[in-house]
Amino acid sequence: MVRTIGVLKPLEWLSLAWKDISRLRWLSLLHGLVLTLAGGLIVAMAHHRFWLLAGALSGFLVIAPVLATSLYALSRALERKEDTGFQVILKTWLNWQNSHFNKWGNDYWCMVQFGALLSLAATGWVLTSAALITLISPIPIESPVDFLHHVVLAPSGWLFEWWLALGGVLAAPMFASSVVTMPLLLDRRVSLLQAVVISWAVVIKNPVPMAVWAGLIMGFTLLGLGSLLLGLVWVVPMLGHASWHAYRELIDASDLPSRTEK
Repeated sequence: MVRTIGVLKPLEWLSLAWKDISRLRWLSLLHGLVLTLAGGLIVAMAHHRFWLLAGALSGFLVIAPVLATSLYALSRALERKEDTGFQVILKTWLNWQNSHFNKWGNDYWCMVQFGALLSLAATGWVLTSAALITLISPIPIESPVDFLHHVVLAPSGWLFEWWLALGGVLAAPMFASSVVTMPLLLDRRVSLLQAVVISWAVVIKNPVPMAVWAGLIMGFTLLGLGSLLLGLVWVVPMLGHASWHAYRELIDASDLPSRTEK
């Protein structure tokens, strides 16, 4: 079920993602615009509390795999040569599995459950990040300049290193748990636990390519954030579509029942 891939395969996923964006145009970029505006709202609400903002923005990115669900659906529609209008987005968010008889069952809400788990993890990181910076920093961190001078470039202490290390420790299992989970849940009728186990199996079987993929995600995300969030308009749809192609490359799901089957 889990395939072994080459180290440079993630670059092919990005190339395929750009082809999807060129065909979908505004439907793809709309996702990036919405998330950019959401990020801007976070900045506006916490710009005087950068100790909170640093964790809030990074926590916001933890739940990005859920927010990109309709991008996976659009890439799937392109792959199947189906209609790719705005109704695909509406169906994904409002009635994503209309062929399922029991819409009150655990199976129907598995993506919502996973989104809730990621949101809980993101909230935990925001609180942990804020507590770490507030307790250890020698002065209150209230602006990006304060964060740069007294955390990133601090002449003494290891606050930034501790912050990065703690973030990495928390991010690694979240990445392993979500690398193909949302596209798999969207496409195939599997349980949440089964999807997460498969996602971990992907990482364990392809540690180097997955490390490259994680590095690309981080790098492009930092570029998006560093461009005053404007770059996220393109980065979000690119990574979303690429994640669908990653799922299709990494998983042979032909033996699993489709979500469109009754």
